Amino acid sequence: MANVTFVSDLPPLPAYEVRPLPDLFPWISDFWLSLLLPHVAYWVVSMFFHIIDIYDLFPQYRLHTPEEITQRNLAGRWEVARDVLIEQCIQIASSAVLSLTESRQMTGMEDYEVAVWARRIRLAQRALPSLLGLLGLNAVAISKSLAASYPVLAGVLAGGHYPFLTTELDAGTVVPSFAAWELAVAKFIYWILIPGFQLWFAACVLDAWQYFWHRAMHLNKWMYTRWHARHHRLYVPYAYGALYNHPVEGFVLDTLGAGIAYKAALLTPRLGMIFFAGSMLKTVDDHCGYALPFDPLQRITSNNAAYHDIHHQSWGIKTNFSQPFFTIWDRWLGTRYEGDVKLRYAREREKAAAKAAAKAAAAANGKKVVVESESESESSMGETAATAKKTANGKVKAK
Repeated sequence: MANVTFVSDLPPLPAYEVRPLPDLFPWISDFWLSLLLPHVAYWVVSMFFHIIDIYDLFPQYRLHTPEEITQRNLAGRWEVARDVLIEQCIQIASSAVLSLTESRQMTGMEDYEVAVWARRIRLAQRALPSLLGLLGLNAVAISKSLAASYPVLAGVLAGGHYPFLTTELDAGTVVPSFAAWELAVAKFIYWILIPGFQLWFAACVLDAWQYFWHRAMHLNKWMYTRWHARHHRLYVPYAYGALYNHPVEGFVLDTLGAGIAYKAALLTPRLGMIFFAGSMLKTVDDHCGYALPFDPLQRITSNNAAYHDIHHQSWGIKTNFSQPFFTIWDRWLGTRYEGDVKLRYAREREKAAAKAAAKAAAAANGKKVVVESESESESSMGETAATAKKTANGKVKAK
């Protein structure tokens, strides 16, 4: 399809021809890339943190000790990996359905759209002389005085009047053209500002969706015990346990929430790849168990691994519901944890170390060891996961 638009006192808009956008890579279609990219990113980053964890490369930045992982968590690593893979299969199937609802992304009109924004910038300049007049400044006189030395600035002050900027069409007709700065600003708006706003809006929608569903799953005993309690079997989160959820919870919170955000923000399939992969990376990072000073994802917002880890503790489980990007809903609705955490974390480390030592001593003596784990309940509701072990005093017993 071709289109030519011409207005005599404004630069003409270029012709364009729409065609299907080629795949990003020749060896995989955008369809399959959109399905697999978030999950490849999930495991690549998870394995990065897993290697750090296994070899204890940055112990000074750990939120929990290795003993806490083995003594406090109620789910084994293989069980976690299995459930994560199940959820990822559900997400891939859901993403395929979502992709089929989208028409193929087209290209060819980008220069035209940039020119449209450049025109809007040119038209906006027409208000400048009047605005300067309100301040007692004569824009026309100032423009004339600057015309010889700074012609572009003079054109701006004159209300977007650039008589020296022209171009010749194929037919020999001379028409106005855009200033370089107008095109630069238009490109920034089209390529950076608008997509950035769309991604930000999608993040806001996802945050709102997850906050209220997440909080509801803590307030409603039925939803907590049947769905959400599984995720809280990890008192000490680690990276690849980020998607360790009941399939229903995973679909409602993560899959459906991300799909709604994608549609609400009017994201293109390419922007959708960025959004879905970025959301996945943020979720992994929030469960990584490390407060790394060089981790950019933990510097973008205050909702990071340290913030979300509080929610996984028995004493913070009623707070810090916001995820995965911002903390605004916790702040607005008074669910942000405000107490001191250093002493609480120190006590948990001491308990885990004592349990590990007692277990090792009992094993050395050939005695059977039973490690009694923390309750998975939220004290105000008595919410206890069916799979959690109930204990009398949380100590290690040797028999």
